[in-house]
Amino acid sequence: MADSLRRLVNNECCRILQEKLETWYKDYYMNSCDQNLNCCCEIIELNSRIQGQLFTILSLTAQEGGHYAGVETIKSRLLPWLGTCFSNSSIGKPTDNNFNLLQESLEKDRQLRELSATREREIQQLDSELNSTRVQLSMVQQELTSLQAQEESRQRSLDMLTDYERQLRTLKDEIAVLSAEKSVLQSRLSRSRSPSPDTHCSRPSSPIKKELALSPLANRLSCVSRKANLLARFSEAYAQSRLEAQNLLKRYIEKMETVQRIIYIAAVESFHVAKMAFRHLKIRVRKTLTPSHIGAESMEDVVMDYIICHLDLYDVQSSVNDVIRAMNVNPKISFPPEVDFVVISCFIKEICCIAFAMQTLDPPLDIAFGADGEIFNDCKYRRSCDSDFTAPLVFYHVWPALMENETVIMKGEAVTKRGAFWSSVRNVNRSRSRSLSPVQHRGSTSKSGVSRSRSPSPTRNINTSEGTKARKNKLIFVKHSMLLISGKSCS
Repeated sequence: MADSLRRLVNNECCRILQEKLETWYKDYYMNSCDQNLNCCCEIIELNSRIQGQLFTILSLTAQEGGHYAGVETIKSRLLPWLGTCFSNSSIGKPTDNNFNLLQESLEKDRQLRELSATREREIQQLDSELNSTRVQLSMVQQELTSLQAQEESRQRSLDMLTDYERQLRTLKDEIAVLSAEKSVLQSRLSRSRSPSPDTHCSRPSSPIKKELALSPLANRLSCVSRKANLLARFSEAYAQSRLEAQNLLKRYIEKMETVQRIIYIAAVESFHVAKMAFRHLKIRVRKTLTPSHIGAESMEDVVMDYIICHLDLYDVQSSVNDVIRAMNVNPKISFPPEVDFVVISCFIKEICCIAFAMQTLDPPLDIAFGADGEIFNDCKYRRSCDSDFTAPLVFYHVWPALMENETVIMKGEAVTKRGAFWSSVRNVNRSRSRSLSPVQHRGSTSKSGVSRSRSPSPTRNINTSEGTKARKNKLIFVKHSMLLISGKSCS
């Protein structure tokens, strides 16, 4: 008996039976009817094998106790149980239970099939909705692509229109520049037909009338065309007006160096005085227009537009007088007894008008600073024909360079010679040591009304300048040389 019990324990049939019951319970609602029946049959078979082994052990145990051992236990426990199992009532009840279980299993299977069909229908519906969404997304993407293509086409059309407008503006500017150059050439032609240089102050196209004629054009044209017009006028002043002034001064002064110095200083002083006059006029216009200013445009633009449209407000004659006064006290050219600077007033007036109009550009134009004895800059100046082309220093300047901010847009002209610094020192001393005389050669009178504060001295003609060289004092030469070196002398 002990061996049979040991074999039953070692077979672990009971544990396997428990595991099958737990597994069947877990998977019952997921299995089909046939699967559940198969599980039940397996459990019954396993249980019958265990019961058979138990009845064997029961028989062996009863035999070990003898003929009467365990009789009471068998009567009280085993026989009633066997009688219950084989009674009719006990036979019908498991059948009913099995039938109920079978119905429940069939119902669960039907519910599972319905649930599965419902899930399949939902999955199909979701698949159809997903396909529809993909189709709609594809259509939206196509629409976006079409809209993007339309936008790119519209942008290309806009760029082409912008290019056309830019080309149109460029053509208008070129037409304006050509018109300005035409007017300059016409004025130059009219001046070339003038009878003689003696009528230099009665030329048919004065700077004031020229400004009045160009002011409506300046109102219409862009800054580019006005700049081109002013550059043409500045070039014309160098090519023609400067030579006319030079011919006038050569009647009274034989030395070409002095003549060219006078013209250069007149141009420099004209720019300085015109810039000061522009600042003062700008302040007056701003004070006048500020109380009535309305709109988004800045006050600076309003003031500049007003000045551009009303260039005739510039008092150019007052600037001419200021330039002549400044030239009278310039140490390089002051007190020439042979000539009054009023003879080149028309040249000064033209340069003042050009310089004043150049201040209305954006950015404004100005002339470069130049000093005698400075290192020659090939980017700013051209050497004159009588220069020493190996000399590194500037002897004196003939014409200023025109600048836009820090950029040279029109070169000037300078004379270079070796020993230029000490030559300029001697020229300054020579100009200061001249005899002073208010009497002008050939009866020239001042037309500008500017008084020249000169001490009385005997009348001298052109040839007396060589006599003044002999009266030069060495002490004065040393004194003025030291002043120039220390920077107290005017450049």
